Amino acid sequence: MSGVRRHLGFLLLAEAVLCAATTRFQDVLSHGRTSPVTSYKKLQGWSSDQNKWNEKLYPFWEEGDPRWKDCWKGGRVTAKLDSDSPALVGSNVTFVVTLQFPKCQKEDNGGNIIYKRNCTQDPPASQNPPTSQDQEVYVYNWTEWIDNCGWENCTSNYSHNVFPDGRPFPYYPGWRRRNFVYVFHTFGQYYQTTGRSSAMLSVNTANITLGKHTMAVSIYRRGYSAYVPIAKASVIYVVTDKIPIFVTMFQKHDRNISDSIFIKDSPITFDVKIHDPSYYLNNSAISYKWNFGDGSGLFVASSSTTSHTYTLQGNFTLNLTVQAIIPVPCRPVTPTAPLPSAVTTGASSNSDSSTTVESMEDNPDGGCHIYRNGYYGTGISVVEGILEVNIIQMTSIQMTESQAENSLVDFVVTCQGSLPTDVCTVVSDPTCQVSKSVVCDPIIVTDECLLTIRRAFEEPGTYCINITLGDETSQALASALISVNGGSSSGTTEGVFIFLGLLAVFAAIGAFVLYKRYKQYKPIERSAGQAENQAGLTAYFSNFKAIFFPSSTEKNPLLKSKPGIV
Repeated sequence: MSGVRRHLGFLLLAEAVLCAATTRFQDVLSHGRTSPVTSYKKLQGWSSDQNKWNEKLYPFWEEGDPRWKDCWKGGRVTAKLDSDSPALVGSNVTFVVTLQFPKCQKEDNGGNIIYKRNCTQDPPASQNPPTSQDQEVYVYNWTEWIDNCGWENCTSNYSHNVFPDGRPFPYYPGWRRRNFVYVFHTFGQYYQTTGRSSAMLSVNTANITLGKHTMAVSIYRRGYSAYVPIAKASVIYVVTDKIPIFVTMFQKHDRNISDSIFIKDSPITFDVKIHDPSYYLNNSAISYKWNFGDGSGLFVASSSTTSHTYTLQGNFTLNLTVQAIIPVPCRPVTPTAPLPSAVTTGASSNSDSSTTVESMEDNPDGGCHIYRNGYYGTGISVVEGILEVNIIQMTSIQMTESQAENSLVDFVVTCQGSLPTDVCTVVSDPTCQVSKSVVCDPIIVTDECLLTIRRAFEEPGTYCINITLGDETSQALASALISVNGGSSSGTTEGVFIFLGLLAVFAAIGAFVLYKRYKQYKPIERSAGQAENQAGLTAYFSNFKAIFFPSSTEKNPLLKSKPGIV
């Protein structure tokens, strides 16, 4: 009797040793992380990571194993795994894994791996451009043997279309070019698929708990007698019951949007972006509840874009609540008495559900829906800023021939709001599209925003002029089209002006002599119109004198005493 017991003990011990030695998916896909066996809600199409892993067909290498260096010809293959997380619970989260081959290698349209024959890993900077012979490529045909195999069997390899858990590959028309096996692992479960140099996977999050999770993937390439591991990757993703939202703010005269400092008495545009890449909320009724923090009250809108104007300076707290009413299938009605929970009916909608995450009500059309909320809050500062800039006068400065290398124009500019500390002038073509010159200067304005800006134009023509006044937080712009004459005239133009000037002098002298000869002197009072005409004639002769008897602008007391020229 004791011998039988001893024999049974050895059998149990041997079974325990064999069970302990069995490789499971969790052992291979945990990427060095150890976690206790936990009961998870099943993901549709996924399997438990406690299943056995066929290590003979899919060998498992620890990180640092020297076999990694020789698993791919030409260098090491890496994998990049991305996700569109965060994901609202109930929506889909999508993962994309992309293989990155060594330099000089790529996958062609047929799924072949192409090598550039004479490509070097790091060519010198002075190397001549590659010739057509240098660019000769060849195919790394590491699956040539599979061309002689059928889908269901192969003469020398009976496991060429089998996953690590023994399940057969799904059939695809181009299965011979799907030579990579991707095994994803998360939430205590795994998913297997085949593909080329990239693969995409979407997972519904209805059965995934809230919080951060890790998605890992192991990639194998097809081999003659076994599959060969080539890369691993992992990424953190987040499942949340709060609608992921982002808010962008824009103000016309704000100099730096990212500093959360805005200008008083100028509207701010708020644009709400909901992160919903799987379009889970497409059929939902969404509302936006704003509290701008300035005592203006609550504002509820159905549009994702709104604007608000702060009329006071100071610091304010902006709060936004986005609510989505999502239609979902109704839960089955049970005859048991209602318990305090997240589920309510239309007749019991007054029950307290403030501590629940999700609530459900009956719709008039017999459907059901759940509420999801998203929250956003930030602090902003409102200050005085430059609201408007106007060009009220443009004056061409007359220069002598020796000074007239450039044409000078004075721009008299005013602004509303705070006083500027800098001015920038952009001179462009008449369409205001092609910039020709940019000049910026610091300025000091102590009392009134009224200044004169002098700018030089090298050539005659029509220009678009943009004048921007700014301070630390704001800036405003004024634009105008200006036609500039040449700074110095050509010889032909000067001769024409001289001839016309002499002709005008002789005509004036002749008119004066005739007037003295045939007109008697009659002292009468001049009318206002006559006085203006005479004043105009005096101004004309003054300009005429300035042309023929120019004086240096440095000695002109009017120019010298003109204040505020930039």
